[in-house]
Amino acid sequence: MSRFRGPRLKIVRRLGELPGFTQKQSKKSNRPGQHGAKDSKLSAYGVRLQEKQKLRYNYGVTERQLLNYVRKARRKKGSTGDIILQLLEMRLDNIVYRLGFAPTIFAARQLVNHGHILVNGRIVNIPSYECRTHDKIQAKITLSSHSNVPNHLTRKVDENFGQVNNIVDRSSIPMKINELLVVEYYSRKA
Repeated sequence: MSRFRGPRLKIVRRLGELPGFTQKQSKKSNRPGQHGAKDSKLSAYGVRLQEKQKLRYNYGVTERQLLNYVRKARRKKGSTGDIILQLLEMRLDNIVYRLGFAPTIFAARQLVNHGHILVNGRIVNIPSYECRTHDKIQAKITLSSHSNVPNHLTRKVDENFGQVNNIVDRSSIPMKINELLVVEYYSRKA
């Protein structure tokens, strides 16, 4: 799978704050590039593309994976935008990040890939594994906590143990995103 290996602060300056992408903060406020200081107005397509890119970079998924999530969300009943966010939030690498086992989603992906995470007592080394309610996630190594845990998860800090209580709701997702624009962007492709 291809990952983004370029400068992360440039992406943060272009798209805004992405909590799962990096912990770094830029000292500059304008967009990157020669014309970043100018106030340029984005087209309707550009706004939708930017919202889609926020999802891609924050959750560390490829274009193909995001398109598959959109198609899967369309098949389910309910708001497509909310279901896309639920599918992305219930990925194992994101759950490990939200439990505070890793500082970023990319670090959580590495923990999962290296086999340090147990789901219901079994080693799972697939970052895109879809967690369900009442799944028990445990780290084999001692990890420090870095953040508060959202409402849909519980964590026992002394045991490196966490549990998925229920499906995530929109209010507990800390990212500023308009998921309807992402659905509109993919309306032609999916």
